[in-house]
Amino acid sequence: MVATFIVYDELDRCPYLAGHVARLPLRVPARPLTRSEVDAALAAGDRRQGVFLYRPSCPACQACEPIRIPVAEFAPSATHRRTLRAGDAKFRLEVGRPVADDDRAALYARHKWGRGLTTAEDNDETTDVETYAAFLVETCCESVEFALYDGDKLVSVAVADRGDRSLSAVYCCFDPDYERYSPGTYTILKQWQYCASEGLEHLYLGLYVADSAHLSYKATFRPHERRIEGSWRRFDRSGSSTPSDDEARAS
Repeated sequence: MVATFIVYDELDRCPYLAGHVARLPLRVPARPLTRSEVDAALAAGDRRQGVFLYRPSCPACQACEPIRIPVAEFAPSATHRRTLRAGDAKFRLEVGRPVADDDRAALYARHKWGRGLTTAEDNDETTDVETYAAFLVETCCESVEFALYDGDKLVSVAVADRGDRSLSAVYCCFDPDYERYSPGTYTILKQWQYCASEGLEHLYLGLYVADSAHLSYKATFRPHERRIEGSWRRFDRSGSSTPSDDEARAS
């Protein structure tokens, strides 16, 4: 694995749970990650923000659990199938390299305000192109953009990182006016289809936090695996938990 260097390691306000203190050390790789190194970093619980990797290391909380879908075993629920049908009828999907422009920066800012992810105290009603680029387009690995259009109107952008055997959903923003189409869920399902077409084993969905209204929905994708206390555990459709196949082989 490529060497990484810590560039920030301070206690801060938790971005996921109100009133909690977080520690999210930022590490910069010595060079861009190869696809196999992306797989290894994701399996170890790493996430990406811009050119940095991070892994929650909070002093008094373990609420954040990396979550991934085993691509070959996942089957969309009836609700997921309805979301796919509605989205396929409404949207045009373009997959390519991540782009930073005025439309995407404005969409990102609109998403944050519309979803209550930004407050007045953040003083962040707008997002410039440079800020958007630093968050999503500047990267330390190979990244892919999934853009949804309603006609010629950009309504959702999702960025994911590509490994040899996995895809990692980094972030998705969408126009709140289209929330009835569940564009976040729809994009995950399109990423799952992309993984299946590319022969990838896992789709990483970022962090699952049971008490976060914006992150708890990820548990509806079953079966899935969550990294708990350093080990991946499988949660099947009934909710029961067992060691993942990787952990079972290692034991």
